[in-house]
Amino acid sequence: MRLAVFLLIATLTLAGAADARAPYGWLPPAAAPIVRLAERIPPPPGFERIPAADGSFATWLRGLPMQPDGAPVMLYSGKPKWRQDVHAAVVDIDIGKRDLQQCADAVMRLRAEWLYGAGRDKDIAFNDTDGKRRRFSAYAKKDRAGFRKYMDLVFAYAGTYSLERELKPVDAADIAIGDVFIKGGFPGHAVLVVDMVENKHTGEKRFLLLQSYMPAQSMHILKNPGASDGSPWYATPVAAQLVTPEWAFPLTALRRWP
Repeated sequence: MRLAVFLLIATLTLAGAADARAPYGWLPPAAAPIVRLAERIPPPPGFERIPAADGSFATWLRGLPMQPDGAPVMLYSGKPKWRQDVHAAVVDIDIGKRDLQQCADAVMRLRAEWLYGAGRDKDIAFNDTDGKRRRFSAYAKKDRAGFRKYMDLVFAYAGTYSLERELKPVDAADIAIGDVFIKGGFPGHAVLVVDMVENKHTGEKRFLLLQSYMPAQSMHILKNPGASDGSPWYATPVAAQLVTPEWAFPLTALRRWP
């Protein structure tokens, strides 16, 4: 009897730990059926998604839960963003109650969420504006609440200036899922490559971009302002500038995680 009780307690404990480290741990346990990014935005005709390894950041990004079709971009204050014409879809993830989770913060949040869900606490670390390395492994609490407090600390002390210097330059011809177009500064901006497709006949590749912005707002998939059909897919090779609805980046702005 005692052994049975012990096994039951152990099972519940392990289940609780697994729930705490679910791949998209911000979702409530009883979340409604989830529509994933890869389901919400299909490839353009003639294109297929580029293969990605199981457990990779690329596969995780494709699995991001999305809000219902037509959802507005909201500000941290609870008010709708004044522009509702720049997004194709909205990610189902919290914004926070303070004006913290802006552009580079959204990029760092998603990277950290992937690592946290995989139990890779030692890999969760970001440089602040002064160059100090802020490591989650050194933070007091490793539970979900502690992780969110750590991320708010990162948001407060890091930004495009620090993240641009932390990431490594990459040739735009070699663009990959998880790469970041970033302009460090005060203000600066950053957008994240969250998906890529390829036309097997022509070799052309296209990609999706995600952003938050100022003030802190819903993470959203950007429309391509250069697409006459309203498609959110951006073409390669990238021209002299990558033009998004609210920012333009030079080719030299592409960065990758070390």
